Amino acid sequence: MLFILNHTNSICNQYLAELRDSEVQTDRMRFRRNQERIGEALAYEISKQLNYIGAEVQTPLGIAQINVPLEHPVLGTILRAGLPFHQGFMNVYDQAASAFVTAHRKTQKNGSFVIDIEHISTPDLEGKTFILCDTMLATGQSVVQVCKELLGQYNIAALHVAAVIASAEGVEHVRAHLPMANLWIGAVDEEMTTKSYIVPGLGDAGDLAFGEKN
Repeated sequence: MLFILNHTNSICNQYLAELRDSEVQTDRMRFRRNQERIGEALAYEISKQLNYIGAEVQTPLGIAQINVPLEHPVLGTILRAGLPFHQGFMNVYDQAASAFVTAHRKTQKNGSFVIDIEHISTPDLEGKTFILCDTMLATGQSVVQVCKELLGQYNIAALHVAAVIASAEGVEHVRAHLPMANLWIGAVDEEMTTKSYIVPGLGDAGDLAFGEKN
């Protein structure tokens, strides 16, 4: 399935507008916090897809019946840009374990690039619901490679991919190569530059959140 947050009017459109606004972006703390807010909203939407079980809660006046998640999902993100977005998911799934991936684009002499996955640190994903949070879903190559690596090691019960902003091409790439994945996106943009940056996008999410890298 494909869920696009800004297809329905909500306060999240304000957060997306501020994330894109080049003047508001100069406030790094607000830039990170708005990613968190989008993460919290998408985490809530994903929570509707989890399995639940009936439970009893003792109140001061009696017993309350309520359905609670059968188990917590495992979260994952690709360093470094995805950290604030991942934090939003952690705020919602506060008992969840997390996986972390280090990967980067390795540019070839002809100007094309491949994704070099350097390291994956993950808890046990066997039979688990896994949510991969990555702020920008541009070509979709890094998400596909990371998920295929994990799917090769573990029998993941349910796979969710979340992004603040995605390109239409990236969405189609993920859907073609990860048919089991559910996609949860803040907004989808139609264009990318020749260097595979999303247009209008929001710029370099990692640099805007943490400062320009050398």
